[in-house]
Amino acid sequence: MYTDEDLDKAVEKGIFSDTSVSAFRAYISEIHSTFAVDEENFRLVTSFNDIFVVIACILALFSSAWVGHGIHPALAPAIVACLSWGLAEFFVLKRKMALPAIVLLISFVGALFAFFIILFGKPTEQVLLISATVSSLGAWAHWRRFKVPITVAAGVATIAIFAVSLLLSIFPPLKEFIDYFVFFSGIVTFYVAMRWDASDLDRTTSHSDIAFWLHLAAAPMIVHPIFSNLGIFEGDQGLINIMVILLLYIALILLSLIIDRRAFMVSSLAYVLFALTTLLKNYGLAGDSFAFVGVLIGFSLLLLSGFWHKARHHLIACLPQYIRGMIPSMNAPSA
Repeated sequence: MYTDEDLDKAVEKGIFSDTSVSAFRAYISEIHSTFAVDEENFRLVTSFNDIFVVIACILALFSSAWVGHGIHPALAPAIVACLSWGLAEFFVLKRKMALPAIVLLISFVGALFAFFIILFGKPTEQVLLISATVSSLGAWAHWRRFKVPITVAAGVATIAIFAVSLLLSIFPPLKEFIDYFVFFSGIVTFYVAMRWDASDLDRTTSHSDIAFWLHLAAAPMIVHPIFSNLGIFEGDQGLINIMVILLLYIALILLSLIIDRRAFMVSSLAYVLFALTTLLKNYGLAGDSFAFVGVLIGFSLLLLSGFWHKARHHLIACLPQYIRGMIPSMNAPSA
C-alpha cells in the first residue's frame, strides 16, 4: 500500500518519471470513473497489522492507566502520555504506521490535557488554561518529532481552548457568550484548514491530510453553537427552527461540495441527526424517529455520493473565478 506522497518521493529519487506517475494517476481516475482529487484520500489503515497494533496499544495504555490510577489518579494520564510517546518512537517514527500514529497522538495530547484537570480536581478556567497550554506545547513537540497530520488539528483545538479560557479568566461575565467564542474558533480553524488545502490543490501531499483533520475539527465548533442558540438541545423545535436546521444542512452540503470535503459535512452530521430525530419525537414518532431520519439522511448521502463529481462540476461553474482558484480544480464529469 502506498500514497500519492510516496509516488512523489519516488519521482524525487528518480525511481519513476513525473510523466509516468501523472499517466498512472490519470489511468486510475479513468478506471474508477472519478478523479483522485475528489476521493479525499488520507492515510488511515495500510494493513490489518495497523488494527492489530492499535488494539495492543489501547490495551497497554488502558492497563497502565488503571495501575497508575490505583497509586494516584493524576498518575494515570501521566503514564499514558509517556507511554504514548514511547510507542510512537517505534510504530510511528520507524514503522510509519498510520492508524497507530493517529491513536497515539490523540492519547498523548488527551492525557496531557487531562493531567492537570485530574490533579486539581476541578476544570476551572485557570486549570483549563494550564491544561491547554501544556497540551498545545505537547502537540507542537509531537509535530516536530513525528509529523502526524492530525497533530495540527489537535494543536489548533488546544490553542482555541487556551484562548477561550484566558478570555473567560480575565472577563468572567463573558461566560454567557461562550458559544460565540466556540463559533469564532471554528471559523478560525476552518480558515486554517483552507490555507492548508490551498497549498495542495492536487491533494497529493501530507498537506491534504492535515487539512482533512482540520475540517473535521472545525465543523462541530461551527455547527454546535448554532444549534445551541436555536434551542435544539433544550427541545425547542418550532417551525422556524425546523426551517433553519434544513437550510443549515443544505448550506453544509453546498459548502462541502465547493471545498470538496466530505469530512466537513460528515463531522456535523450527528447534530443534524439529533435535531431531526428530536423534532419527529415531538410529533408523535418517538419509537421510529431515528429510523425515519436515518432513511432520509442515509439515502440522500448515498445519492450525493453517487453524483458528487457531477454536482460539484455544475456548482463550481456558478462560482467566480477567484474562488475557483482557491479550491481543487476538476475536469468535466464523465458521462
